[in-house]
Amino acid sequence: MAAQRTSAPPATAPELPSLGGTKSSYRERVADALRAALIAGELRPGEVYSAPTLAARFGVSATPVREAMLDLAKEGLVDTVPNKGFRVTAVSERQLDEYTHIRALIEIPTVVGLAAGTDPVSLEALRPAAREIVGAAVTGDLIAYVEADTRFHLALLALAGNAHLVEVVGDLRKRSRLYGLTALVEAGRLLASAQEHLELLDALLDRDERAVREIMTRHLGHVRGLWAAHD
Repeated sequence: MAAQRTSAPPATAPELPSLGGTKSSYRERVADALRAALIAGELRPGEVYSAPTLAARFGVSATPVREAMLDLAKEGLVDTVPNKGFRVTAVSERQLDEYTHIRALIEIPTVVGLAAGTDPVSLEALRPAAREIVGAAVTGDLIAYVEADTRFHLALLALAGNAHLVEVVGDLRKRSRLYGLTALVEAGRLLASAQEHLELLDALLDRDERAVREIMTRHLGHVRGLWAAHD
């Protein structure tokens, strides 16, 4: 394989991620940050969180948090608890296995197919997101890690030209849980996983289908392996 290549919210509010990369609503960006916290396990299943508590945690006002959590409730990611807040819904091990299986069936052949003739410029445009993932792993910012990881993979899949496929995978990713990320950060092992994104881009640019398949298989394996381990 070739060597690695080189290549508004309100003024008073903090920068928040946008998982899809195209959203502009601040409420939706708050929802994206909350989803990332759910996926990374920073908001734990069964726990009840009030809007004011979450607002203080994220440095925003309670109103967009409350509205965003109502959006997440419609998606089945949290349940409303009258007069208390929102309870994070639990996801069973079997559900996580099923989500990962479906993702593997969709993502691996789709990404391998991109190696055949995808415009190198389009692939290189994903390198900044891949570097963001690495940077988030270095700093231990799990919300930023999940946000950049989601943006990278959905943008990569979008190069196949099937918007419905991207939507399906995006929904599966929202429902996943990566409780092992914290332990990996503490052990200094998340960086190796993060660097796989750059490795994948290089393999795609080399049009090395075998390497792309191996990297994608290994990478998705982390979802129910390294990244999934409970504390």
